[in-house]
Amino acid sequence: MARRHFGTQTTLRNRVALSGIGVHSGQQVAVTLHPAEADSGIYFYRTNLEDGRDREIPGDFKHVCATDLCTTVAADGVAVATIEHLMATLRALDIDNVMVEVDGPEIPVMDGSAEAFIDAIDQAGVTHLSSARRYIKVEKPVRIEVGHSFAEFRPHNGTRIEIDIDFANPLVGRQSIAMEVNAGTFRNELARARTFGFLSDVEQLWARGLCLGASLDNAVVVADDRIVNPEGLRFVDEFVRHKALDAVGDIALASAPILGCYASYRGGHRLNILALEALFANEDAWTVVEAPARRETGHAELPSARSLAAFGPDVS
Repeated sequence: MARRHFGTQTTLRNRVALSGIGVHSGQQVAVTLHPAEADSGIYFYRTNLEDGRDREIPGDFKHVCATDLCTTVAADGVAVATIEHLMATLRALDIDNVMVEVDGPEIPVMDGSAEAFIDAIDQAGVTHLSSARRYIKVEKPVRIEVGHSFAEFRPHNGTRIEIDIDFANPLVGRQSIAMEVNAGTFRNELARARTFGFLSDVEQLWARGLCLGASLDNAVVVADDRIVNPEGLRFVDEFVRHKALDAVGDIALASAPILGCYASYRGGHRLNILALEALFANEDAWTVVEAPARRETGHAELPSARSLAAFGPDVS
């Protein structure tokens, strides 16, 4: 199992490219992950825009503009959607600084899981930088409730998730998962879990211009009485594992790794982001630390994305 390096920030050793279909737009999208300098954070660099001007969009919850079926960030009127699987992979694999160059309106869905992003990062390699890594340490519980759903952050010595889902469809039903999140558990337990949807919703989503790129190649489709995909499920509880994958990706928008436990019941992208907003709105509930059980820095301002990236050679 890979060990978490608490000391210094990381970035990619080389840049790496991948491409695929956007699950909502149906468009072919190319993504290149570039190494970036210390304190750059994770940010998106949107190209191929109609006005010919590229845009930077920080990977930060403050820039979330939509949470309908996926998580979308925006700046200066330009958005990038479906970022959660890539964000989850970067955070779980302890990648602190990356420029995500993307030439379309969303990150490609690949096979509906995070597996392709792990492969890309493994191909690019990881290098350590000289600057210390900072963490958001949860100091006291923060809880929100929306209808019958709830989410909360609690103090915890490490990074943990506890996710419960409860769907009326008996093929999904009530499922729970709880684990410490690190590179090993993410690779083995969460990364291959695919996004899912219900066959009864497909026509309605298409009419709204959503899920135009969805297929059995990139989603688990659930009918009233069966899983439509001929290969079936990758895990017996693949549904809750994917919800956990999404949660890891959404809370990665904190702009620094979170030391604490995140729990949710009947959650989703909107609830995850609302929980982040509630955490940061309560200044007594968190501190910034530079490695566990060591120097605490108080409420330091976290770095925003920077435009300068250290470009390496193409990896093919």
